[in-house]
Amino acid sequence: MFASTVSANEGDPQPSPLEHEFYFSRAIYGTTTDEDFGPRWAVDYPKADQQFLVALERLSGVDAFNNEHALRLDIERLHEFPFLYIFEVGSLTLSDKQRNALRHYLNAGGFLVVDDFWGSWEWENFQQQMRELFPERAIVDVPLDHPVFHAFYEIPAIVQVPNVYQGTTGGQTHEYDGVVPHARGIFDDDARLMVLINWNTDLGDGWAWADHPQYPLKYSTYAYEMGINFVIYSMSY
Repeated sequence: MFASTVSANEGDPQPSPLEHEFYFSRAIYGTTTDEDFGPRWAVDYPKADQQFLVALERLSGVDAFNNEHALRLDIERLHEFPFLYIFEVGSLTLSDKQRNALRHYLNAGGFLVVDDFWGSWEWENFQQQMRELFPERAIVDVPLDHPVFHAFYEIPAIVQVPNVYQGTTGGQTHEYDGVVPHARGIFDDDARLMVLINWNTDLGDGWAWADHPQYPLKYSTYAYEMGINFVIYSMSY
């Protein structure tokens, strides 16, 4: 088993031996760039990833690589990291090569966590990408009695986590017409959850801004609990 950390501008570098049981791997994709925040895949990066990893180690004891770990979807060694986090997918467009690599990764046991996209338009775009990825598989709501919501913390309800601006100003918590938060998923033939879709919520901001004095503790606590559950689930099923 070999691993490496890559950036958006690097190729597939020489591997180095794996030293930890878990790597929080963020997917690098696409070319869409926000003038304020940079590439869409890198919003809240690396702060959200780093702060989440601090909490993961302290609260769960998981032996995790303690730094950011961004990977292109089409690198050869993607399968060595069974947990993958993909962010800001409202305008996601996968190339044929990325789609084929991601399909193989998920069918081989990988677990994909989707986060931070809002409203009907972004849902339609993301749903179309998933149809092209798995035309034979439906996206369904993940019931609250599913193990992913009980893997470490008990999650009794799906909570909408707002972005930092909305969270610190006390206004509405939703963006666009994404009023109701959802946890949806794609399952394989053995009923294993392959893709967990957090829609109309922003767990990443809950991690990244937990240290902001005006960001509500209830949102950051929930975001960390959900994220830790996702990690434990991915390591257990």
